[in-house]
Amino acid sequence: MEILSEQELHNWAMNIVGHDLEEQGYEFLAVNSKLKKNPQFVALKKGQLSFVIVRAVSFPNDPTQYDRRLIQKIKTHAEKYKAKTLYAGVGLLNADDPTKPVAKNQDYKINYYGFQEIG
Repeated sequence: MEILSEQELHNWAMNIVGHDLEEQGYEFLAVNSKLKKNPQFVALKKGQLSFVIVRAVSFPNDPTQYDRRLIQKIKTHAEKYKAKTLYAGVGLLNADDPTKPVAKNQDYKINYYGFQEIG
């Protein structure tokens, strides 16, 4: 059994959020898939710039909860560009036993509720 690395989980979360942004009409201006490099997406929709922070979240953590200090730092940066700050947490878990890590070629579950605008 090959466990997915933190970078692989992050890339997976990026794909999920990227598809969601596309479906909602966002155009990507920049994409950064490196771990701990923020924001992951700089996107535009109807003339409004948005900075999107993506996090892959493992069980038992709640994907809707975020690091307030990090988000405030990104929000302050986004305000300089008159951009919105969006947070997208993606819960990725082993379908057979959520206490075990997600592995390649095994069933999994995704807990994704869309992105949240940070006001």
